[in-house]
Amino acid sequence: MKTLHLFKKTLLASGAAALFAGCGAPAEETSAETTSESTLTTQEQGLLAACDPVELGEVTEHACLHAELGPFEPVTAAALGAPVFADVSAPHTAYNITLPAAWYCGWGGRVAFIPDESGEFAFLVSRHRGLRIFDAATGTEVARECRYNVPSTVCGSLKTGILADLEGGTEYYLQFLAIAERNSEFTLVVEEAAHDHAE
Repeated sequence: MKTLHLFKKTLLASGAAALFAGCGAPAEETSAETTSESTLTTQEQGLLAACDPVELGEVTEHACLHAELGPFEPVTAAALGAPVFADVSAPHTAYNITLPAAWYCGWGGRVAFIPDESGEFAFLVSRHRGLRIFDAATGTEVARECRYNVPSTVCGSLKTGILADLEGGTEYYLQFLAIAERNSEFTLVVEEAAHDHAE
């Protein structure tokens, strides 16, 4: 009887691991869910270099004003694999994003972003998890330059910033995932970090 009970526990544990693997949940989210939201994992830190806090400090302070004072725009992200109609391209706007439940596990969704000009853009969110960026036409993932952990002294409403270099007039999909429901609703503010003046 004890062996059967141990077998059930082992089966349950391996099933949970398979569920997380099947969901494509990165190790940083599963560990953050089981330990602490504010703890960065070594995987995320290893994948992205830390942004220069001086370079992004002023941008984050400006974004923080929008995160706290608006204007606010509620947006429901498109389900993963579905056509994307939700757009977050308006400048100086705090988007309150809601991710739809994914049929296979957790929550996940995408929104569209089309920059007016080429340059570096800071994507600041009110959760510790970041985002992935894809070229809408080709499906190719865009390299994220660095990650910025927003100090509470700079902004209490925003937690994480991701910096990426994007082409003006190109449509991108911003993809977000969440295992815990508390991470399925958050605020996103996109700010230009630097212009590309090359002609």
